[in-house]
Amino acid sequence: MIMKFKVFSLGCKVNSYECSALASKLISLGYTQDDKNPDVIIINTCSVTATADQKSRQHIRKFMKTYPNAISVVMGCYSQGNFKYIAEEINPNILIGTKYRSDIPKLINQYILTKQNIVKVDENTRKYAYEELGITSYTENVRAYLKIQDGCNNFCTYCIIPYRRGQMRSRKLENIIEEAKYLISQGYKEIILTGIHVGGYGQDVDGVTFSELVDQLSSLEGLRSLRISSIEASEIDSRLIELIKNRDNIAKHLHIPLQAGSDEILRRMNRKYTSSEFIEKIKTIRKEIPDVGITTDIIVGFPGETDLDFEATCNVAKECFDQIHVFPYSAREGTPAAKFPNQVSPQVKSSRVSVLMGISSELHNVFKEKMVGKTMKALIEKYDEENDINYGKLTNYVEIELKGLHSNQVGNEISVQIEKSMIESK
Repeated sequence: MIMKFKVFSLGCKVNSYECSALASKLISLGYTQDDKNPDVIIINTCSVTATADQKSRQHIRKFMKTYPNAISVVMGCYSQGNFKYIAEEINPNILIGTKYRSDIPKLINQYILTKQNIVKVDENTRKYAYEELGITSYTENVRAYLKIQDGCNNFCTYCIIPYRRGQMRSRKLENIIEEAKYLISQGYKEIILTGIHVGGYGQDVDGVTFSELVDQLSSLEGLRSLRISSIEASEIDSRLIELIKNRDNIAKHLHIPLQAGSDEILRRMNRKYTSSEFIEKIKTIRKEIPDVGITTDIIVGFPGETDLDFEATCNVAKECFDQIHVFPYSAREGTPAAKFPNQVSPQVKSSRVSVLMGISSELHNVFKEKMVGKTMKALIEKYDEENDINYGKLTNYVEIELKGLHSNQVGNEISVQIEKSMIESK
């Protein structure tokens, strides 16, 4: 009998990548993907916020109710930290955490033979090795994601992920290169490097650094664009800056999390840099790569954040970025910050989110205006046939629209001269 399966992922791009890798593995074993009438349903959970925990619980229950005859498999960050609750209160057939994902086909066979529920969770995440899931092609339209590492050693005081995902561990260089070559052979124009702590790649092994990895990948024949999903400022060394500056196929865009612009809040977050050090790194990058797009993540309402602290964050943001992703602080049980005094009210958090979102909009509009008159590469992502409009992104991630080409250009990388009317207003 041919087994049919459905996968569903909550949370980050890493989770989505892992689901795609698992799907590829199951298909290679003779399974077929069927979202309507699956024999197996696999849910990859998220635990980055309390809301993510809630959504994970809801989706596990929903899918088990929707597909009562399917074998239920639950994995991921939420199940890693809450497997006892899930086993007792929700009772899926197979329950793992952020390890043993490559064993899922064997565990499915075991369950079919025994009809006994399986709980296989190793609680000591800090001892995990990198788990190779094989070659996949998780994509969003014309872009493919490539996982290069897992885990994190930073232990920011607000973050639960190092406890759920375990220690920083790098994927073997040869496996990354092999998958990149496969993606290129499949016609993907852009590869995005992803992971839990991308810039930490190589810190746990000898002989390779993140910059060395970028060098090798961007040297592969046929690779049109290589993009870094997110990286800490301290991990952007002079070699990486030179590569981005001089290699035409490395995207001129960096997502660099700030989280806060107040030195006191940064200290309490355990972010290991000062606002002045961060600003200097951004200045260095912009001096060497003038048209680079720099985006960021900022958390507002961290415990003890005063009006002056928030003002400092706004000032750093105005000086450094072209767009901001803003998140209200969410207390995570099991993290140091959840026990910090002077928790900020939801009303204050909401107000500060609005202020920073307004700043982000202004910064992004100014950055887009700077692109007018320039000639840059753009990757086309979708086409509106009715209105004959191609939509895409420049190498620095500015969104554009192209009218009057009278053809679908999705998947093509084209050179465009930027006019005001070409830049989508958002």
